Formats: sequence, structure tokens, C-alpha cells
Amino acid sequence: MNVMHKHIWQRYCLGIVILLTMVFTSGCEFNWPGLEGTTPDTIKIGSQNTTEQQIMANMIQQMIQHYDPKTPTTIVNNLGSGNVSFEAQKRGDTDLTAIRYTGTDYQTILGLSGETNPKVVNRQVFQQIKKKYHMIYFPSYGFADTYQFMVTPKFAKENNLKNVSDMKRVASSMRVGIDQIWANRKGDGYDAFKNAYGFSFGHLYPMQIGLVYNALQVGKMDAVLGYSTDGRIASYHLKLLTDDKHFFPPYNASVMVNESTLKAHPKLKGILSRLNGKINLTTMQKLNYRVDNDLIEPSIVAQDFLKAHHYFEKGDD
Repeated sequence: MNVMHKHIWQRYCLGIVILLTMVFTSGCEFNWPGLEGTTPDTIKIGSQNTTEQQIMANMIQQMIQHYDPKTPTTIVNNLGSGNVSFEAQKRGDTDLTAIRYTGTDYQTILGLSGETNPKVVNRQVFQQIKKKYHMIYFPSYGFADTYQFMVTPKFAKENNLKNVSDMKRVASSMRVGIDQIWANRKGDGYDAFKNAYGFSFGHLYPMQIGLVYNALQVGKMDAVLGYSTDGRIASYHLKLLTDDKHFFPPYNASVMVNESTLKAHPKLKGILSRLNGKINLTTMQKLNYRVDNDLIEPSIVAQDFLKAHHYFEKGDD
């Protein structure tokens, strides 16, 4: 191949690469389930793939349909993590996220650390998210979904476990199940945990969060890192270990909306505000339990809850 033909071939190949990159990049922005057939005035509700995210996304959708039936809505489902759902909202693929957790955004989105006071964390997150990204955090739904180490009552009694620090005596031989994100998570992940508590586990098993509770119950794991709102904690009678070093920041749960969306939909603020402080930890555990244990669809669980509370008719407008 002579020099001229070589340059032509290189430019041709480069052009193909650029074209393919544009196609795939474009496709990534509009490929989320739930975006098909939407119109510019559709409110796009982002949801991660956890049970409580699914429930709250459906609850928000049904609240909007109840109080503003002319506004179309869609749920953009199964966004894999807090970072993925945040990026989707930042790009405008979603207009709001059903649940944001203040502790997560404090560390992974804003890159902050060192504070565990819920009021301070909330204030910093609310202010900086609005200033940097023009997104509005609403007050908490009323519950916080916190990472929680848990064991069976039998294992706790045999090893005298009450606090997370107590696991240090037996950590080197423990089999511990965690969700797939926590092992490499920044700020409040495994590396930071080892530094804070001064020990590591003998065997760590990343898995889907829905599998950890059953793995603990049937004896495949000695301990698991689960979510404090999960309904299976009560059904499996698991013992929660106290985070005595206050390692995990507060993860108060709230809806977060793009500022531009609130301006485009004047009724939305009043609708969403009706849910402020209406769902405490026990209530969220019960709602999650109906989905995870009773296998009821999140949309039905959300609908039953809203109907039972008359869609919070006395909410603030």
C-alpha cells in the first residue's frame, strides 16, 4: 500500500469510528426503558432497580395522574445506581429521581466527607446540588435507608455481637454478603470501612441485594450488609448491628427534581410536597415487604397506600 492510499485508508477508518461513536452515543441517551413514545411535556420519573425506588416511582406517577391528569408521565426504570440515575437526570433523560439519598449524594456526587450530622449533611447537599446542578431536593419522605450490617440472632448470641466493632474478633473467618456496588464504592465503601473500623472480612461475596437476606437466613453467610428499610429484616428476624463508629452517613430519602421541570409544571411542587414526611421507616419496610415477600407489583402497593390515605388530600399546595 503506497503512502497516499495509506492516508486515505486511515482517514476512512477514522471516519467510520467517529460515525459509530456518534450512533452509539446518541443511542445511549434515548435507550432507557420508558422513554419510547414520550412527548416534550411528559414528566419522566427516574427509578433505580431497588424495591423502594420502584414503589416510590409509581407513587409519584399516580399522585401526578390524580392531581394533574392532563400531564403525561412515564417511569424510566432500572437505572443501575445512584450515579447512573444522577447522570440520566443531569442529561435530561429524566426530570426527577424517585429517591435520592442525602448521604450518597454527599459523598459520591459532591465528593464530600467527614460529616455525619443529618442536619448538616442535608443542608450541604440541598444547597450544593441546587447551586451546581440546578436540581431541587425536596424534604425527606420521612425515612432513611441506611446500610446496615445484620446477622442471625443465633450467630449474634454465639459471638456476642451487638455493634459492628464486635465483629473484629471473628472477622477473619466470616463470610459476608454485600451488594455489588459497596465493594468499590467511594467514601462509604469497603476500603473506607476497613480504615474506620480497623479490620477486614475473611470472605466477601458481592451479590444482588435481593439475595443477601436469604443467603444469611439459610446459613450461606455469617453476616450481610443490607438496607435498613428492607421488609425481609422483620420476616427473617434478623439482628441489626449498631454502627458504633457512625461510619455510614445519614441516607435520608427524598425526591429530587430538575429546576426547569418545576418551572415547566407549576402544579408539580404542590403535588410532590404532599408526600413530605408521610412515610416513616416502619411504613417503608411494610411496603417493601409486600413486594419482596408477597410478590405484589410495586404499582399495586403504591396504589393501595395512596388510596388508603386518600392521596394525602390535605397536603400543602
